[in-house]
Amino acid sequence: MKTPAISRLFDLSGKSAVVLGGTSGIGLTLAIGLARAGANVVASGRRADLVKAAAGNIRDVGAQTLEQACDVTDRASIEALLATANRQFGQVEILVNCAGRTKRTPTLNLPEDEWNEILDTNLNGTLKACQVFGRGMVERGYGRIINVASLSSFVALYEVAAYGASKSAVAALTKSLAIEWASRGVCVNAIAPGVFRTDLNSALLDGTPRGKEFILRTPMRRFGNLEELVGATVFLASDAASFVTGHLLVVDGGFLASGVNQ
Repeated sequence: MKTPAISRLFDLSGKSAVVLGGTSGIGLTLAIGLARAGANVVASGRRADLVKAAAGNIRDVGAQTLEQACDVTDRASIEALLATANRQFGQVEILVNCAGRTKRTPTLNLPEDEWNEILDTNLNGTLKACQVFGRGMVERGYGRIINVASLSSFVALYEVAAYGASKSAVAALTKSLAIEWASRGVCVNAIAPGVFRTDLNSALLDGTPRGKEFILRTPMRRFGNLEELVGATVFLASDAASFVTGHLLVVDGGFLASGVNQ
């Protein structure tokens, strides 16, 4: 058996990917990264204007795409997106679940509706998307699902209990689906970003004691650059990761390895 060239192992040409929550921040960066690796990429989210802008960014790197909004809390919306993607590309081999929300609230004062909204997007939305897109992958015997976990999948972060609970559950869900679908050719993994500044978390990080503490506890002494998540995502989406499933790939500048830093 001839061993393929290393570059071919990471080549996504001919594959189609959907990135949910792919219209801004981490999701948009990952969508463009997958497109640069050769995939057709659909970056979707709830806002049609951001979907259109993301599609333009993907076309700018030479990849095919389509424009359709999607709300991960609505199963019918996810099913409609899959149907459109299948009509245009034939099938979807790669799914990235990046839709997420968070809010800092002391847990004693956390309203039930806020808890439910965060879990409905971060956890239930991930499950719905995995079910909708995963069925076809299982039937065809091939697929790559990449969920977005968090540092809070491993350690507690102050006053974001709902977010932490949702991301811990995403980690458990990733492992559960991985062992259920491993024999059917579907690899289910997650990336766990360290501290990357985005519109979602900038108010918690910029010039705050919390932001300074994150820097102190990160041995590289900086926040991550969003492009630094692309390599991990392309790897997990590619044939290079054909024997990798149920894994949480941490990209955190050493945060979780950190004990005493000085």
